[in-house]
Amino acid sequence: MAQSLAKGTAGIALAHIERAHTHAGTWRRAHTWIKHATATDISAADSTGLFLGAPAIAFMLTAATCSDGRYTHALTTLDRHIHQLAHRRVRTAMARISRGDLPTFGEYDLFYGLTGIGVYLLHSSPHSSALERLLAYIVALTRPLRVDGGELPGWWVHHDPHGRTSTGHHPGGHANLGVAHGITGPLLLLSQAARHHVTVDGHCEAVATILAWLDSWWQDSATGPWWPEHISRNDLHTGRSSQRGSARPSWCYGTPGIARAGQLAAIATADPTRQRFYEDAFYGCLTDPAQTSKLGSAGLCHGWAGVYQSAWRAARDATTPRFTAILPRLADTLVEHAVPADGADPSLLDGSAGTILALHTASLDAPPISGWDACLLID
Repeated sequence: MAQSLAKGTAGIALAHIERAHTHAGTWRRAHTWIKHATATDISAADSTGLFLGAPAIAFMLTAATCSDGRYTHALTTLDRHIHQLAHRRVRTAMARISRGDLPTFGEYDLFYGLTGIGVYLLHSSPHSSALERLLAYIVALTRPLRVDGGELPGWWVHHDPHGRTSTGHHPGGHANLGVAHGITGPLLLLSQAARHHVTVDGHCEAVATILAWLDSWWQDSATGPWWPEHISRNDLHTGRSSQRGSARPSWCYGTPGIARAGQLAAIATADPTRQRFYEDAFYGCLTDPAQTSKLGSAGLCHGWAGVYQSAWRAARDATTPRFTAILPRLADTLVEHAVPADGADPSLLDGSAGTILALHTASLDAPPISGWDACLLID
């Protein structure tokens, strides 16, 4: 678990790194956690991604980069392996597309798939052939596949939202709309790349395809649009979502993550009307007690820390100041949920490290020096 951003030492180290950058903590403390995370052989196997193994460790070390060049040699070595990993995994994924098979979360998602590896490459090697091929794969992922005589979105996975393939759970697979495992993760990567003037053939068309999918599945409510967490074969057949109301408004699956993705895509494509639509959806969610009451924890993935960090980032790009106006209230709510308990989870995604980082953003009202929230693709 040391090499895990989600649950392990590498993720915990990010909190100490950010605090060291801002002089709220010490580099000695941060280096201690970095050493713990790198104490064993670092894996660059095909099962690794942004949240596990070589890409996770490289992300952590990049966040800790100081003027003394302390980690330059280690990062050079890791980068070589990560570029090789990206090329291998893109070849495997493109071969799967050529066969007409459906993907899994692990092929393309943010946590362990090519989207997450793309996040690291975009920040470390934006003009590399590895990122170029990876973005070309993301474009290919948005093209439909012919399955059983019909057509499915290219990101339609053959398993259920929990990775199970039994016929009793989502027979025929599903399409996931969340940031963590769904199509809004690739949308964020494409949008972030475009904002950095890094594009490939078909880039704009791929963004438009995903936005059209989100357009076709948003649901209306008194407080604004929301999106189902996933689409089943039956939903696709009827054209109606079986989810009857908005779920927990989290970064990973809910409106905050999806709306931030739509906002960034609209900015990348210079579409102010669409940007206002997604900002309205995000703001409506944040100000709807019926939705926010479903948030019972402080964590980044499922709780208030992820909501706050997403809202803070959205506020910096928003067309109106209303997001900025509600940030203090969101911060107060995060503080209320962040009361530590004996034996509390110290991890990044669900535990205190992520909560500390979001609180740090709230206290300084400034973007993270370490760039830690790039791993959520909301930066």
